[in-house]
Amino acid sequence: MKIISLVIVLLTAVTLTAPGQEETAQEVKHGAKKAGETVKNGLETAGRKTKHAAETVGKKTNETAKTVGKKTKETAETVGEKTKEAAETAGQKSKKALDKAKEGSSEQRSTDQSRSTPSPNDR
Repeated sequence: MKIISLVIVLLTAVTLTAPGQEETAQEVKHGAKKAGETVKNGLETAGRKTKHAAETVGKKTNETAKTVGKKTKETAETVGEKTKEAAETAGQKSKKALDKAKEGSSEQRSTDQSRSTPSPNDR
């Protein structure tokens, strides 16, 4: 009789704890589901923010590239103009120097010719 009483007590204990375990399992399952949803929402938010940041970086990079292109073009044009002006100035200076050299050599020839003719006093 004691064994039967013991078996009944054990069966009753198992029967009472089974719904408690099932309820605990349901709570764990529900908690895991909530945690999964939270992680999913966090990842979606991070994805949206990353995409937005990438778009912003892309726009800024494009704007910067255009600005650098404009500045480079302006600089090249300015350098070209300055080089042209310098070449023209150098050409003008060279022409003036050449003209002066021609004038100088013409004067020397006329002076040399007058000296090569003997003066009446030299005889």
